[in-house]
Amino acid sequence: MLNAADLPDDIAALKAMLIAATAREVRKDDRIERLERLVAAFKQAAFGRRSEKADPDQFDLALEDLETAIAAVHAEDEADTSPGKRVSKPRATNRGSLPGHLPRIEEIVEPESLVCACGGCLHCIGEDVSERLDVIPAQFRVIVTRRPKYACRSCTDGVVQAPAPARLIGAGLPTEATIAHVLVCKYADHLPLYRQAQIMSRQGIDLDRSTLADWVGRAAFELRPVFDALIVDLKRSSKLFMDETRAPVLDPGSRKTKTGYFWALARDDRPWGGGAPPGVAFTYAPGRGGLHAEQILQDFSGVLQVDGYAGYNRLIAPERVGLDIRLAYCWAHARRKLVEIARNGPAPIAEDGVKRIGELYRIEAELRGLDPATRLAERQARSAPLVADMETWLSLHRARVAAKSPLGEALSYIAKYWNGLLSTAEQNQANGRSKTRPRFACV
Repeated sequence: MLNAADLPDDIAALKAMLIAATAREVRKDDRIERLERLVAAFKQAAFGRRSEKADPDQFDLALEDLETAIAAVHAEDEADTSPGKRVSKPRATNRGSLPGHLPRIEEIVEPESLVCACGGCLHCIGEDVSERLDVIPAQFRVIVTRRPKYACRSCTDGVVQAPAPARLIGAGLPTEATIAHVLVCKYADHLPLYRQAQIMSRQGIDLDRSTLADWVGRAAFELRPVFDALIVDLKRSSKLFMDETRAPVLDPGSRKTKTGYFWALARDDRPWGGGAPPGVAFTYAPGRGGLHAEQILQDFSGVLQVDGYAGYNRLIAPERVGLDIRLAYCWAHARRKLVEIARNGPAPIAEDGVKRIGELYRIEAELRGLDPATRLAERQARSAPLVADMETWLSLHRARVAAKSPLGEALSYIAKYWNGLLSTAEQNQANGRSKTRPRFACV
């Protein structure tokens, strides 16, 4: 708020201040309108009807836009405030931390003079240190390989020259590092090949998308033995996770996409002290049928942890010919429906169920990292009685609750997969959801 004493007496200066204040108000109105639109979009993505909700990736984009707009508003407000009237206050921003392994480039900023006003010399009594994250943009370079030819002046025995180094793509332009970069950008960072070609063109590298696709295809061929070896190694395990997720796939000729599936087969024995290294392998299949899971798991025998998808029942069908596979279901899926009911209002039975399953998770957290024998003994001593008590609790409430109600359906879901949930207390391995569900976009 300006005081009369702060206002100049000059009419022209007053007019300039009024015009500037009006412009600031217009900018603020624009910022408020923009933020209101973003908040509305964010609410729709988060709380809209099921058919209108955005997928997790789109939800993150809405949140990203909102946070960006808020930062822009803060910056504009700071620019509109005169330096002498700015109030310094800490901002509640998660800036992250800078890893210790990053190289540090130190810059020492000294005063213009180290001579005191009294004529003496200043000496260092301390320092303020700040760190900022810097980046060196990706820069392409050309590797020139020269192979000199040598001949003897005393004889005519021929020319000597070192053999050409092996290349992933014979007589091709890319080094192995360039191909790896293209693969990581495409599959890990979801950057399509045509966009990568556009990025390269900014540095004067004119490559067609089809050329990059050729690199990717040849790299996939060379990596196939690695993938096959990984699958074989995973299937030697006694317990694996499996999950499937949809992936849009171009349908040639229709100018549309069709739905394919990536099946993740994973192992992570670290929580229970297993000796095998963690690993995950993704297999593409055109459908979600249990036939694809059966083909991927050929020659595997052991415990397979899955969600409640009915397609996995093919693996335990009596008529199936093959090695024995036992399905173990995930308590997180069993709890999910109860959690949804408890969030929508008072629901004592659902809340009690969530609490009971939470106690099992608390025990698991305490057992994480212990040796298999200790885990098994503790599970049978501590978890098994809780599971047995919950079975009684489940039967009691299923008899009292309407089967078609949300709570009745949640209890029926747990009962349907009870044997697979029960097997958890009889194992010495960890029980946890597979964290391998991929997030695909633009691949």
